[in-house]
Amino acid sequence: MTPMSPGQDMSNGTTNMMMNMQMSFYWGRKATVLFSGWPNNNLGMYILAILFVFFLAMTAEILSNQPPIKRGTNPLVGGLIQSCVHFFRIGFIYLLMLAVMSFNVGIFFAAVFGHTLGFFVTRSRAISVANGEDQRSVSDTIKV
Repeated sequence: MTPMSPGQDMSNGTTNMMMNMQMSFYWGRKATVLFSGWPNNNLGMYILAILFVFFLAMTAEILSNQPPIKRGTNPLVGGLIQSCVHFFRIGFIYLLMLAVMSFNVGIFFAAVFGHTLGFFVTRSRAISVANGEDQRSVSDTIKV
């Protein structure tokens, strides 16, 4: 009996089309991210994959911190808008999960940094809006 090679079926020894997946973190451009053959050991495509994951994570984080619906909005319209945003956010998060499951360190860091920058953007915006409201109320009390 000969030892099994990757891609061989255990039942009858025939070769099938199995994919070999990396099962531990590794660094390098030889990765499969989301689609078979992408980035295909090409440095330019690997950089594109890293940028894609980065912006996908940033967008998912920004969508998760959406502002509340304004008063007076029709409940049906407000619910529809929030459902659409939720649909895209969850879709982006699942795509990120699949990308990180490639176990490529570059892809992992791109996802973490994208989430971090998206969080920073939304929180700094919320803080500036809160500070703007605080300054407006302070200036109103000074005028009185």
